[in-house]
Amino acid sequence: MEQKNPIVNRVASSQLITFDLEEYYPQGDRVSYDLKENLFQELILREKDFRQFIKEHDFSQYSGKHVAIHCSADAIVPTWAFMLLANRMAPYASTVVYGDLAALEQSLFQDVIQKIDFSQFQDKKVVVKGCSKLDVPSYAYVEVARRLTPYVSSLMFGEPCSTVPLYKKPRK
Repeated sequence: MEQKNPIVNRVASSQLITFDLEEYYPQGDRVSYDLKENLFQELILREKDFRQFIKEHDFSQYSGKHVAIHCSADAIVPTWAFMLLANRMAPYASTVVYGDLAALEQSLFQDVIQKIDFSQFQDKKVVVKGCSKLDVPSYAYVEVARRLTPYVSSLMFGEPCSTVPLYKKPRK
């Protein structure tokens, strides 16, 4: 039996551009350094002991890694301690940020998103891909939507076959 109306894949033939944040995912191991390990009784930082630790610690173990430094203990840690730790890690690590792993991920995506030329999406219909295998932070989705909106004719979220409309440029 011959089909009079062939099935047409409208998604494949549409002019939608898929913006996939996974394509921008910063590569490299993420590690957290908790300054709690350097506190005396998890309460105070002894400068002499900390400086000795800094002198003896093998910072090469952070080579090529993205490092978040923080203190999970409820203690007052002087700012210079984080600065000194970051200073010693910087020659080895790809990235060093203050905060937890979520703050690290946000910082990594912030750097990546800053480098994207969003003008390439001028007057295009863009769908920001929603499903991802990698852990893309919500920050990245919000920032990409904010940065795309001035350029696109329409912005959607999800998959090309099932999208949630976010923005449509008003007709003039």
